[in-house]
Amino acid sequence: MRRAIAETILMTCAGWLAPAQSPEAPPKFPAADVRVSSKTANPSVRPGLASGGRYEVQTATMVDLIELAYGFDSDKVLGGPSWLEMDRFDVIAKLPPDSTPDTRKLMLQSLLQDRFKLVLHRDTKPLPTYVLTAGRKPQLKEAAAPEEPACKLQTASGPMAAGGRRIIMGNPNGSTTTLNLGPGMTIRYLCRNISMAAFAAGLRGMMSLSLGSNPVLDETRLKGNWNFDLEYSLQTAGPATDSPGDRISIFDAVDKQLGLKLQEKPVPMPVLVVDSVNRQPTANPPGVAEALPPVPLPTAFEVASVKPAAPAMVSNFQIQPGGRLIVSNMPLRTLIARAFNAIYNYDELAGLPEWAKTDRFDIVAKAPPGASLDAETVLPMIRALLADRFKMAYHTEERPVSAYALLAAKPKMKKADPASRTFCKNAIAPPGAPPGSLVLTCQNIAMAQLADRLKNMAPELNWPVPDSTGIQGGWDFTLTYSMRPMTVPQAAGDVPSASEPVGGYTLFEALEKQLGLKLEKQKRPMPVIVFDRLEKPTEN
Repeated sequence: MRRAIAETILMTCAGWLAPAQSPEAPPKFPAADVRVSSKTANPSVRPGLASGGRYEVQTATMVDLIELAYGFDSDKVLGGPSWLEMDRFDVIAKLPPDSTPDTRKLMLQSLLQDRFKLVLHRDTKPLPTYVLTAGRKPQLKEAAAPEEPACKLQTASGPMAAGGRRIIMGNPNGSTTTLNLGPGMTIRYLCRNISMAAFAAGLRGMMSLSLGSNPVLDETRLKGNWNFDLEYSLQTAGPATDSPGDRISIFDAVDKQLGLKLQEKPVPMPVLVVDSVNRQPTANPPGVAEALPPVPLPTAFEVASVKPAAPAMVSNFQIQPGGRLIVSNMPLRTLIARAFNAIYNYDELAGLPEWAKTDRFDIVAKAPPGASLDAETVLPMIRALLADRFKMAYHTEERPVSAYALLAAKPKMKKADPASRTFCKNAIAPPGAPPGSLVLTCQNIAMAQLADRLKNMAPELNWPVPDSTGIQGGWDFTLTYSMRPMTVPQAAGDVPSASEPVGGYTLFEALEKQLGLKLEKQKRPMPVIVFDRLEKPTEN
């Protein structure tokens, strides 16, 4: 049975397993500017946009670029040097008038081969994949009345965590639902007239934390269509405000509510293996600057509507195609925090009036014609909007704050192979772990890189965490920790601890008990944004 499923997957992927068919002379960008990305506070790929005769990819790792060029998901790009998932690059290229999405992929492949000397090959490797099986007593009701097969998201309940985020929930019928939720909140699906194959196909999208791009395989052997409800808790990284006793993981929910099992198993998958690649791209050829002059970015919206919001359960922040920003039911302080990249740290914002913390607004704003927005380019435009409509004025100064530093206690980590890939990846803890637990798996990670990653992994870590361990080199380790609430420290040097011992280790406890590291609170100066003026908005 498993062999047949694996062969089915391989046959399905045969189109992209076969070598790409390209002309004798592979298409190339007429001109391309390739450079190392500038350091940014929130490094994440800003994927390729093709408009105005230009193709742009910002802050992309080599794995991101390979994914865009070859159509392989990032978890199926294997091998290569240690920096493949850490170093970031910008690519700005000129497009020929007749370019298509397929020719743009071929042109990006040519660029990677020419400028980075990328060499890779295709292979098949066993990769972790989730498998749905039937337990001893499946708790499903056979569908009787004919109705449209669907799993509908009925409720999203629970407290809103500070800094809640938009989550795109997949549905087994192929649609998606976008919600602004926080960790620990409850998701409930009402599934009617659903086959197990359709349910398995939709399960990966229903998991709120990315578990890779592999499908969930149906091995239940249950025929026909079924009616059932499924209710579980989100377990995304970030501060949670609910009680751990109220949570149920999707693994436990599938087991206890449906009588099914959701388990991880290795299954052969097509992959790309990186044989060699240069860390530094070759220099831009002469004439690139003239062929690709800088495009001035808009600094303000062309038009904007600002209104007090009607009461609602959730808020939303959405950038739409065509340069349109939609903000719904958002506290002004939250919008200001976004504008200054301080989403998880309101301590960076000093002098805000009380009404800014409670008053909520709806905003619809449109960029000038031809401008495209993303998470970075929209920030100065939001600041300009706040200055115009809320009369915002501010300055920056250094103030002493209480923040944590990473220190060595009794280190107990495995020395990494220096040639192995450097990465840290989060995943939902397997069945049997304490409620709300996450797993952080790191390979060939330096302590400075771990310290950088720790910021915002717990509510107390809202300032940058410096590396004061004195430990050199790269290390392999796995950290299992709980996202449940922390207790408030009693003294300046206290480490926050768990509110209930049955809920698993807090991040602070897990670092010390599992890795032999510790977080110590210190006073140090940090830049703070001080608001000199903020008024309620002017009328449209």
